[in-house]
Amino acid sequence: MRLQKLVPLMEKEGFDGALISPGTNLYYLTGIKTHESGERLTLLVLNADGRYRFLVPSLYENTLRDFPVTFWRDGENPYGKLARILADLDLLNGSLLIEDTMRADWLINILKLGSFEFHPLSSLVRELRMRKDDMEIGMMKHAAEIADRVFDEVLGWDLIGMRERELALKVELTIRALGDGISFPPIVASGENAANPHHEPGERRLRKGDLVILDYGAKWKGYCSDITRTIALGRPDERLVEIYGIVKEAQEKAYRSVREGIPAKEVDRAARETIERAGYGEYFTHRTGHGLGLDVHEDPYIGPDGEVVLENGMTFTIEPGIYVPGLGGVRIEDDVVVSNGRGKRLTEADRELVIL
Repeated sequence: MRLQKLVPLMEKEGFDGALISPGTNLYYLTGIKTHESGERLTLLVLNADGRYRFLVPSLYENTLRDFPVTFWRDGENPYGKLARILADLDLLNGSLLIEDTMRADWLINILKLGSFEFHPLSSLVRELRMRKDDMEIGMMKHAAEIADRVFDEVLGWDLIGMRERELALKVELTIRALGDGISFPPIVASGENAANPHHEPGERRLRKGDLVILDYGAKWKGYCSDITRTIALGRPDERLVEIYGIVKEAQEKAYRSVREGIPAKEVDRAARETIERAGYGEYFTHRTGHGLGLDVHEDPYIGPDGEVVLENGMTFTIEPGIYVPGLGGVRIEDDVVVSNGRGKRLTEADRELVIL
């Protein structure tokens, strides 16, 4: 269990303990998944000498038998039980890490129990999660293969006349049939809507001459993929064909720049300079990529301010784009792992402009 890897980091940085609520950090550290939306207090309490206890609703009595756990039932005050756990672990005061996404009402009630100084859990866990082991990379490769397969499926569909939201739903259902779920709600942006990088699929029908941005991802055993391809429905505007070539070149140059020992911002620079030299710098409005793993957005971030030095086992996207209001847009995205000192694509779907 990775929880014990966190203990020496806490001790080194002077933290007395941690309060970890449900989410990907809890799953990463313990392998435990819960389905709590926040209605019922659920917390893993860990102190810097390695002792820990899980406070969970009694709904989990049949699934968490082999773990140090305190259950509470509806009608009981879970914060009273939490106070006793904190006392047993010598954590009623001191410097504690807390899950970044913990609900505010939980945090307010916890503040009443002692005298604490809180710090974000991500400040330490990110150091563990950024470097994937072989098992994690294998999960991500499988998630990427699902994304590739979905793209092949899409190319066989009759897309003309389909609404954006209909295509997004069909992509989602295909992902769910092949994997464990979606990394995020699929983006389908057609025609002029493709000028919006995070367009929400709507009622616009796909038609001849459109460029269509498809951005989606699959999950496998909790790990995410994230892919974007831009396809043409018939011959598009020649300027869009030119833009596609520029984005493809930028993505390839960024990919080829990946190597162990360079800061993440060098990968961003490779893509950004290519687009700027082509005269479209003002239309590349986001960072080149983001880390990928149990969350679809995590460290390291591949942007102009990306100071993280790349290491073997780091996984992230490379996704430059150009978005011209009133005309449309292009984005090409792949998932990449640093392996044997260089970048290696996990997603392998065709990056040439497909004209259907």
